[in-house]
Amino acid sequence: MFSAFITFSNPFSVPRLLGGTLGLDLQSVAIHDVETRHDKRARTLKHLLKLNHVNHSIVYHHLQFHNHMPHILGSAYLLGAQAQHLNDVYEEESKELERWEDSPSEVSTYDWRDYLGDRRYQRAYVDFFEDELVLNGYDWRKVIEKYLLKGKEPLINCLMAGLGHPLIHLGYAYELSSRELAMEALGLATTSYNYLHKYLDVTSYTRNPSHSTSSPIEILERVAADERFDGLFEHHGGSNIETLFMHHEELILEHWNSWRISHPTKQFEASQRAATALLAATQESGANEYDFFFVHLLTTSHAVRILLPVIPAKFHISVLRQWWLLTLAVYIAQLRPRVDQKSILGYDLGGKDWSWIDKQAVEGKWSMDAHYVKGLRAIKEAAGTWEDKDMFYLKAAVKFGEGFAGWGGFGPLDAEKISVSA
Repeated sequence: MFSAFITFSNPFSVPRLLGGTLGLDLQSVAIHDVETRHDKRARTLKHLLKLNHVNHSIVYHHLQFHNHMPHILGSAYLLGAQAQHLNDVYEEESKELERWEDSPSEVSTYDWRDYLGDRRYQRAYVDFFEDELVLNGYDWRKVIEKYLLKGKEPLINCLMAGLGHPLIHLGYAYELSSRELAMEALGLATTSYNYLHKYLDVTSYTRNPSHSTSSPIEILERVAADERFDGLFEHHGGSNIETLFMHHEELILEHWNSWRISHPTKQFEASQRAATALLAATQESGANEYDFFFVHLLTTSHAVRILLPVIPAKFHISVLRQWWLLTLAVYIAQLRPRVDQKSILGYDLGGKDWSWIDKQAVEGKWSMDAHYVKGLRAIKEAAGTWEDKDMFYLKAAVKFGEGFAGWGGFGPLDAEKISVSA
């Protein structure tokens, strides 16, 4: 079953690509510059993104939930939503968002790292980065480069904190070429910053495993069969993640280091397939709820796909390994359900195609659910990136699209059943 696990001396001795630097050979997704497009749909999206940026904080509800307005607006737009639907989405999503509140103080170039991880400073951080935007001639990419990619412990090594929302937000910033989203993404990266950064910043956490494999699915199967995880948690839920790192760090690092990245592009493809399977192929028989935390593994994978072609190649492997660390943590926190890929491959499409998926996302019953819409779009983008010869992605999208009846996977210690919020 685990035949691909072999003794391997150095799993991170990856080939040198892209001009002699570690990285993946991947073309950029289509960039939709809504700032310069003049059609009504694009103008509507641009205005709504700016309106959200001015009116609504990036985290809310006791600083626990993330503002998903740009995610659902961007996804709906890219799936063909008309201007009126975008306006309807804004009105619906706005109902639970909150206005900005002043931070305890401002941040500056001298102390901006002093408040990392403190969500009370969300307003101050966004103000600070917007001031930097002005100083850099409104070139938001320069601000991203300066504050995300530089320094001894660059912020890019902690984009998976906050369940990956900084990364997801940054992906939409690049895909829609939006400086407002870029500054918000930096605000999320700074306020979400936590202990996860050390696993990339401190080299001692990267170790030579006794066994390794190039397949993420095989590692998930190995984790599922690892009896050392039995009984760690009584219930699934996001609150298990911090407990896992606090008390069982060695266990998760053992499996994290066992992913052998020797062909980065091919293995990123395998990781996207794994992310799709975790969402669409882990339901118990007869269940119609999908795991809320697993959809974040899919949408962060989509964000990785957007980001890799536009960041320096030296960060490619670290971003991919960040995603893998989050994936393992969430999978274990959700009690390691069986991943049944046959339930996807054997799914009857019933004549449905990607146009049906698009229609479900912008006209269907769940078209106002941000995670449903961006989950469908993430699967569609993966299908467009890789050759979907066995129709794995289409079948997964249809299975999820027509079987979805709400979100599950919440534990009793989660803030509340955040079916549309976190």
